[in-house]
Amino acid sequence: MGRVLALDVGEKRVGVALSDPSRTLARPLRTLSQHPRPDHFAALASLLREYSVDLIVVGLPLSLDGTHGPQARRVAGYTEALLDRVSVPVVTWDERYSTAVARELMRTALKPGKRRSRRRNAVSARHSLDAVAASVILRSYLDSQAGSDVDREGSRYLGSQGTDTSPPEIDLTTQSPSRETSEGAT
Repeated sequence: MGRVLALDVGEKRVGVALSDPSRTLARPLRTLSQHPRPDHFAALASLLREYSVDLIVVGLPLSLDGTHGPQARRVAGYTEALLDRVSVPVVTWDERYSTAVARELMRTALKPGKRRSRRRNAVSARHSLDAVAASVILRSYLDSQAGSDVDREGSRYLGSQGTDTSPPEIDLTTQSPSRETSEGAT
């Protein structure tokens, strides 16, 4: 079983998170720029190879009532373009509240320490927030696959976690995940 890569697609940036090989842990990996788009997709393809990814989960920003608004339609277009460029399966996943949960995780995880310029802190926080939001999406998806109590009623292909999106432990360290390989793995 290979790793799962999750994407939190924004207008300018895409947050990326990665599971461990056993698909137990979700970890923020990095943030990619969306522009220029060919470079963006090339960077994603490189990550797929580097980490032996065999599934991509794209967060779909549904409206609070579960409908597809303008942002969800834009992400659906991105997903279609992605499907044309990768050879692994791609699924979409309800990402409602993922950014709010990520903000709260970051707020509670940050410790007083080094002082940096306000501008540098703001840029760093935006990029980190995107990757942490992707890890929230990934955690929700992994939990649903492990048989957790996830309500999928009323959805053809999207998991709907309702209003309680508080994820269990998400590792917010900035270290890169280990690149474990097992003998005979593809």
